[in-house]
Amino acid sequence: MLAAGAVAMGFSVVLSMLLAITLTRPIREMIVATQRMAAGDLDQRVPVRTQDELGQLAQSFNQMSARLALATHQRQQMTANIAHDLRTPLTVINGMIEGFLDQVYQPSPERFEMMHSEVQHLTHLIEDLRLLSLADAGELRLERKPTQPQDLLEKAARSFRQQAKQKQIEIRLDIEPNLPAVAVDQKRMARVLGNLISNALRYTPENGQIILRGQRNGNGVHLVVADNGQGIEAEKLPQIFDRFYRADESRHGEEGESGLGLAIVRSLVEAHGGKIAVRSQLNVGTTFTIALPAA
Repeated sequence: MLAAGAVAMGFSVVLSMLLAITLTRPIREMIVATQRMAAGDLDQRVPVRTQDELGQLAQSFNQMSARLALATHQRQQMTANIAHDLRTPLTVINGMIEGFLDQVYQPSPERFEMMHSEVQHLTHLIEDLRLLSLADAGELRLERKPTQPQDLLEKAARSFRQQAKQKQIEIRLDIEPNLPAVAVDQKRMARVLGNLISNALRYTPENGQIILRGQRNGNGVHLVVADNGQGIEAEKLPQIFDRFYRADESRHGEEGESGLGLAIVRSLVEAHGGKIAVRSQLNVGTTFTIALPAA
């Protein structure tokens, strides 16, 4: 009995040591990874060795680390883009003023108009950034009231019909009858539809068309902006709602673009309790679908 007890105790000690090593090893690895994160290296990974609670904890840690690293990269990229978009118009304005002071340039309506255009671009960029910051903080005020989807789409079509006519593009309405009303801030939703239609006009060729659809979606409504333009590459679709992202880099800063249009669209739609999705095919067209709950 004494011999059997000694053997059993020996096995229990060895088993306890192995179990302790198995349990503490992933914890020690996680401690090291968190210390490195605290030191500023956010992109950390720990091995996932099991499928139990420790394995789930390791997976959650890796996901958190990846998201933190991505958020930090996006913030750095956004800061660089803001600096670029602010510096370009300021350089133009500063150069023009220095030219006036050095009497290299003579004041003229054309030069003042150029400076005014750059100031408007700066103002537009600052207002877009302010709107996004309010949306991020949950402080964006919405004056919501029941509105017919048909009224939203018809007003948006009227606003852009002349511009579309100049580019020989047709804007067509396709609205189901008796759609339920949606509770929206009409000015904000006009901004959403306006940004989407403006993008569609930019990338749709002559003799193309843009279709504004209103469709029932269960208890809610789908507002759709579809075009038959050049489309977007599949690998770029996940990034198009990111701030300052431009699928076509050759158009960087063109026509006063801030690169925030689709980011604002998503923020405003989500502030209304809705969702926005996009599907696109090269040389076929792009379709944005806004899902809103009924009032």
